[in-house]
Amino acid sequence: MSKGFALSGLLRLRGLQETKAAGELAAANHALRRRTGERNVVRESIAAPEDAPVDSETLLALMAARASTRGMLLELDAVVATLDSDADRAREAHRQARAELKSLEKLADRHEITIRNQALAREQVLLDDLGATNAFEGTSP
Repeated sequence: MSKGFALSGLLRLRGLQETKAAGELAAANHALRRRTGERNVVRESIAAPEDAPVDSETLLALMAARASTRGMLLELDAVVATLDSDADRAREAHRQARAELKSLEKLADRHEITIRNQALAREQVLLDDLGATNAFEGTSP
């Protein structure tokens, strides 16, 4: 009977941690893309040419709207910068979790190879014994 991989519980845990980190990275990247898109829409609206205002009140309203939009754009830039750093942290956490999982997977693979080699060695010893017994008795297998 072969002995199971002693770190199989830890391997499952690392797999779950890697999956969780991958999900967090995907969520961070999604949030970053969404906010970046919003910021780009605001920038395009600021850059869009306006029709010439017909009176001073319309011009003042247009200037106030643009000032408000610029303030919103500054806030969106700050949010995007924060989300970008969050995505970088999530990317690093995923890389770390992936590296820890890979190292345990390599150990599990080595363990499996060792178990297979031991089973093959036992089988070879059995076959050698059978061959020796048959040779001693003068029979062929």
